Amino acid sequence: MKKKVAFYTLGCKLNFSETSTIARDFTKEGFERVEFSEPADMYVINTCSVTENADKKFKTIVKQAQKVNPEAFVAAVGCYAQLKPEELASVHGVDLVLGATEKFKITDYINDLTKNDFGEVHSCEIQDADFYVGSYAIGDRTRAFLKVQDGCDYKCTYCTIPLARGISRSDSVANVLKNAAEISAKGIKEIVLTGVNIGDYGKGEFGNKKHEHTFYDLVQALDTVKGIHRLRISSIEPNLLKNETIDFVANSSSFVPHFHIPLQSGSDTLLKLMKRRYLTNLYVDRITKIKATMPNACIGVDVIVGFPGETEELFLETYNFLVTLDISYLHVFTYSERENTEAALMPNVVPKNVRHKRSKMLRGLSVKKRRAFYESQIGQELTVLFEGENKEGYIHGFTENYVKVKTPWNPDLVNTLRAVTLTEIDEDGLVRFNFKENKITA
Repeated sequence: MKKKVAFYTLGCKLNFSETSTIARDFTKEGFERVEFSEPADMYVINTCSVTENADKKFKTIVKQAQKVNPEAFVAAVGCYAQLKPEELASVHGVDLVLGATEKFKITDYINDLTKNDFGEVHSCEIQDADFYVGSYAIGDRTRAFLKVQDGCDYKCTYCTIPLARGISRSDSVANVLKNAAEISAKGIKEIVLTGVNIGDYGKGEFGNKKHEHTFYDLVQALDTVKGIHRLRISSIEPNLLKNETIDFVANSSSFVPHFHIPLQSGSDTLLKLMKRRYLTNLYVDRITKIKATMPNACIGVDVIVGFPGETEELFLETYNFLVTLDISYLHVFTYSERENTEAALMPNVVPKNVRHKRSKMLRGLSVKKRRAFYESQIGQELTVLFEGENKEGYIHGFTENYVKVKTPWNPDLVNTLRAVTLTEIDEDGLVRFNFKENKITA
């Protein structure tokens, strides 16, 4: 009988790509992959440390696994496993904790799946995380997350990612292209590029500072991969998003007009406290450049509320800055203190109830921004890539510029690209459309 393994991923697209790579290693070792809700001999939880909630959720997930099979071997890997290995090892039911360098060698640690009395820890000093492991995830039949870079050399005062993932380092262009070709061969139409700081792409496999290639070189190379209809840039720092990249995307055959650009605050005072590498004037310049070259581009923005020192006046500065920006949606993060960060020791702490109130205000603004962006796209002729799930009688899909659409379920549409004209916004906020006659893209 094959041993069974199940995976649970917390956090970002990068974690999902790494979970998939680890899962493929298990398959090579003769394991059968099953859903996390099913009985398995081993459960692997890929952890996240970005938010407080991800930390708390870990214990709940361990309990879920134990409920299904109390005798199963439970392993924790990933960012939280690197930052707080002993804490995770002390959680009842956890048998193995692997840090940043060990997670990709997990199959070396599991000759014996007998449960341990105490969680066994193998984690490195983070400066030892100086080599690169490429990975990609196939989330469904329509898109894949392709990791191109790992780690970060920035020292933002609120962030633990450099402590959890180490220095900035990159995959080789040749290996990225090889992975992209493998994804294409599986019939997947869209690749989302992921990393911790993908605009810093080019620092060598071992974190050496000389850039063999730039992010712009990578973008140009990926545009030549046959069979990939769409390439999407997941998140890129504003100071690293260069004009040449924006211009290339505007004229690319496969890169789509969708950018996700972290802002974190619309107040220069707070950006300096956060040790971000730009001020609001540069951010405005990036948005202006994108919209000048791609008027229909979708632009998503990350914002943190409740950072230490964020007075009501400074919060309103952020709010009003976002109101005036030509952006499409927000990802709002409520600031939470993280150990071993500068911000955790800063004065003028914002009360948690105030943080949540401000978060709610920005989430409301995001709803308005998305609605306004969708309204601006009504009447446009666009292309939809349809997803594979029947959601209450409807099939969903996304246009190249990330408008989410719906139409009655039709299995023939799954993983196809269809030319459409957007017609109206439904009561649930998704967009309806008409098919363009005889225009089937792929």
